Amino acid sequence: MPFSTPRPTVLAWRDHDVQTRALPGMSLGRIPLTSDSGDAPRLWALGVRRVELDAPVDLTTPGQAAARSAIDRLCLVRDLTARAVQVDWDLLLPPDRAEHLWKVLSHLHPPRTVTGLADADTALHAWRTRHYLCKLIWRQGPGFLQIRDRRWGDLRRFTADDPRYPAAVARLDRGARPADIPHDILDELTTEHLVLRTDDVVWWLPYHVARWLQEAMAV
Repeated sequence: MPFSTPRPTVLAWRDHDVQTRALPGMSLGRIPLTSDSGDAPRLWALGVRRVELDAPVDLTTPGQAAARSAIDRLCLVRDLTARAVQVDWDLLLPPDRAEHLWKVLSHLHPPRTVTGLADADTALHAWRTRHYLCKLIWRQGPGFLQIRDRRWGDLRRFTADDPRYPAAVARLDRGARPADIPHDILDELTTEHLVLRTDDVVWWLPYHVARWLQEAMAV
């Protein structure tokens, strides 16, 4: 996308546990990111198992720069969630959409805090206690793309064999302008809550799972 924002950074550790990460050699310090699809694999390869974002994910501030900043950080949360890396992050939601948005984002590793909800404590408790890996995932097979969604309490499975879908997902993965996505595809994905829209950016919510909790056929 043509507009840019300062690149985010993370504080990183080799272990999830608070006491363990205080031991010598567990901290990897502050790591600058490139805001592209290589960040999560690179952090994993460095041995990172827990990170802290440098700023909240702010979905309340209007403008393309703010939207780009929020999407960059959400991409990282999504891609690290797929690797079962613990992410310490904070979420700012617009009050008029907060009750819907936290559920849309509930497949991601739970944040430390959520601002904008009337009852944030209840929502955070639900998010933390009901979260598990593979809650909203996608995979691509020969001639089809499939999404499996368990955010709403049941399994909702969508299979698309339209050859335009892989290209649309590739564009949406890091955030795209709505005009760059075929109108009918974007409408369908929006209806199924598979994309997030903030300002003039739409973003692909499911992650391509990197670590299975059980056999892939069971998920």
